[in-house]
Amino acid sequence: MITPVLLCGGSGTRLWPLSRKSYPKQFTRLTGDTSLFQASAQRLAGPGFAAPLIVTNSDFRFVVTEQLAEAGVDPGAILIEPEGRNTAPAVLAAALHLAAIDPEAVMLVAPSDHVIPDAAAFRAAIAAGLAAVEAGRIVTFGITPDRPETGYGYLELSAQPDGSGAPVALTRFVEKPDAARAAAMLAAGSYLWNSGIFLFRVKDILTAFQTHAPGLVAPVQAAVAEARVDLGFLRLAPGPWAQAQDISIDFAIMEKSDRLSVVPFAAGWSDLGGWDAVWREAGPDAAGVVTSAHATAIDCADTLLRSEAEGLELVGIGLRDIIAVAMPDAVLVAHMDRAQDVKRAVEVLKAAKAKQAQIFPRDFRPWGWFESLVVGRRFQVKRIVVHPGAALSLQSHVHRAEHWIVVQGTAKVTVDDEVRLVTENQSVYIPLGAIHRMENPGKLPMELIEVQTGSYLGEDDIIRYEDIYARN
Repeated sequence: MITPVLLCGGSGTRLWPLSRKSYPKQFTRLTGDTSLFQASAQRLAGPGFAAPLIVTNSDFRFVVTEQLAEAGVDPGAILIEPEGRNTAPAVLAAALHLAAIDPEAVMLVAPSDHVIPDAAAFRAAIAAGLAAVEAGRIVTFGITPDRPETGYGYLELSAQPDGSGAPVALTRFVEKPDAARAAAMLAAGSYLWNSGIFLFRVKDILTAFQTHAPGLVAPVQAAVAEARVDLGFLRLAPGPWAQAQDISIDFAIMEKSDRLSVVPFAAGWSDLGGWDAVWREAGPDAAGVVTSAHATAIDCADTLLRSEAEGLELVGIGLRDIIAVAMPDAVLVAHMDRAQDVKRAVEVLKAAKAKQAQIFPRDFRPWGWFESLVVGRRFQVKRIVVHPGAALSLQSHVHRAEHWIVVQGTAKVTVDDEVRLVTENQSVYIPLGAIHRMENPGKLPMELIEVQTGSYLGEDDIIRYEDIYARN
């Protein structure tokens, strides 16, 4: 059995404004009806695979479980990183957790935000690498290039692949090249794109860490040993975790090891590392145009137009080589050649303290989600959706009162000592300072409109008394 280890952190700034720190690209539906994370989990499920082990952070833990449930995938352990320390500590923590169960276990480490359309072909590539893994090799997957790409790192092989899919020994890693070097490597035929996906036995990767990155072992071991269970999640201990070096698995291990083999893969792959990659994967029409719902292209060529909001129509006229992405709170317009510079826009917005730099307009919580519809100086109107059986915390506010109008489903509402059911087209008033809670006792999502009034409307104006999700 192979245990998939899905790495589920990161901020995805190159796909801003759809991908943001509070809700990065792996959870979005960029190329189909499922999110990239869901597609990754489904691709590595079924015969031969154990339940996936997920490494993520506290902010995403309930999104992970919710999306896995929607995808029909039952997770194994979900490790919560106290803070992002890059991929090497995350992989080591997963390996140490599995080692306590089975040191002979085989791990497949994969980012959760890649696109691999042919899942069967990828599973066959995994099978092709197992013999090398059993021989103690660390296997990575190299993507057969179809263009001189400058946005990826490369793998130089000891020989050209023979087309059989058999593993080939790795000579060295090559950093992202310039255009001329990329063209030369494409012509050589012995270079593949570095996918960042790895297959190995637990005991072999632990030996590699002890050999090539011994300084990581003690703090990560302590973080795993002192981890605590919290609502089914395994929270790594923050103190020792903070002492672990912030470093990628490539730099810490892979570029130093002499035991790497590469399985060539030519059936299609993308890390969706920019809007140009999204345009490419979406399948442009004869004019090179890709549009979403609520987007219209007139006399355009080689252009991506996406509207990510119902009721917001995006129209492009006479555009060439343009990316335009419209969200309810932000719009990106860029030349296709500048797709990799989108992350610079995020840095500029962060410096300007614009909340759009990192905060997604829809705020996802363990009980559901909300979005602000109108914000004034002393009032705010929100749309709130609560999952079946879910409940907000028992809480009060110091600076605001609230009016709730149920527009779908039934809410069970507590206001001080009174508990009542509020159904569609009914409302309830929550006075300033009242201790209150909202629950959804039904089997369908409950939706309401909340009108807040007061001198301060920030999300930190909450005093919690009880919370089934153990938030502070």
